[in-house]
Amino acid sequence: MAELGRRVHLSQPAVTERVRKLESAGVVTGYRATVDLNKLGYGIRALVRVGRADYARVVKLIQQTPEVVNAHNVTGEDSWILEIAVIDVSHLDAVVTKFCILTETSTSIILNAAREHQIMLPPRREDVKPPIEKVNNA
Repeated sequence: MAELGRRVHLSQPAVTERVRKLESAGVVTGYRATVDLNKLGYGIRALVRVGRADYARVVKLIQQTPEVVNAHNVTGEDSWILEIAVIDVSHLDAVVTKFCILTETSTSIILNAAREHQIMLPPRREDVKPPIEKVNNA
């Protein structure tokens, strides 16, 4: 808390109180270490788009597949978007094949990440601007 206090120019007790309030309100839901998957031996990260399949079967397979880093149930043509981490191409093939048995998949290898773990502040309506100005026909 002392380091956080220095960064935001508040005393340690003030920071501790604010963090505890955020935890109590459910805004801060936990803490985690950010791990470099490359240094753990996972040389490839990929996004796997999974088509329509039985929800329970996909969830079960996700839970049984430790290479799945993140799993999102989504709208659109795909039902799921999975982020996986694997050692090499043969490992990628083995993991993707598990999901291919359920339904069609499409896989993209991540070359680099332009943004990860973005710090998010509470949204403010006045910061939301329409992408284009609407024209009134008056």
